[in-house]
Amino acid sequence: MNENFRTGYIAIIGRPNVGKSTLTNCLIGAKVSITSKKAQTTRHRIHGVLTTTDNQFIFVDTPGFQTSHTNALNRLMNRSVTSSFADVDVILLVIEAGRWGAGEGALMAMLPAEKPIILVINKIDRLADKGKLLPFIAQVSALHTFTEIVPLSAEKNVGTNTLLSAVAAYLPVMPPVFAADDITDRSERFLASEILREKLFRNLGEELPYGLAVEIEKFEQEGELRRIFAAIIVDRAAHKVMVIGKAGERLKRISTDARKDMEKLFGGKVWLETWIKIKTGWADDERALKSLGYE
Repeated sequence: MNENFRTGYIAIIGRPNVGKSTLTNCLIGAKVSITSKKAQTTRHRIHGVLTTTDNQFIFVDTPGFQTSHTNALNRLMNRSVTSSFADVDVILLVIEAGRWGAGEGALMAMLPAEKPIILVINKIDRLADKGKLLPFIAQVSALHTFTEIVPLSAEKNVGTNTLLSAVAAYLPVMPPVFAADDITDRSERFLASEILREKLFRNLGEELPYGLAVEIEKFEQEGELRRIFAAIIVDRAAHKVMVIGKAGERLKRISTDARKDMEKLFGGKVWLETWIKIKTGWADDERALKSLGYE
């Protein structure tokens, strides 16, 4: 192994919906973190691993830091964000091109001064006037002395190699932690629950996803075939009707889309069975959250 090989943990933080999970997946080259247009899609810290000839990058995709809602679920997610600061070598603060508000200011106030902080300006492809990018970079540069500032588009995979080069310089010299072909530290059982939850987020209205969760009750593997039994947890009986849809068509579509993504990620056939459970108030019940894997 290269005696100058570098390995390190990199936290990806930012407000909800700035593209943290899309960036994680783009950097890894595989879907290890779920995405949707809705804020707060990511609820857990997820490690995505990229190993190159000279470096191993261990990205920690964190939930979007929430300042508006204060139930137990959001408190746990915020705690997940802040606790990640102590365990990483580099922090990537992701913002949306042209937008800097109170949420970014609140996050900046929490960041440890001794850590390298790279500002990632995402979604540059969505700027209608590209001439506004340089003035915006000058504006945010005046707010804080960032270690680096990297504009990019995670969705279009533009500028990501520049980001990797910038991060690598701040990783400690040490051997890899994960095998060269590992892409995440999460189990297939966990990834299956996240894929199903993503399809629920994408197929349902604006309000409902924040009142649902997914619990994998059984995960069996026979050769290349995986049998997955998943409960969809909703807060109210009315939500159950919404998830099922007319004649069961919505739940069937959600399950089919989830199964196809699981097969692509796992590299084998998946038999997926889904059903719905009602657990009123689960998002504000710390015992219920712990049983669903939230810590």
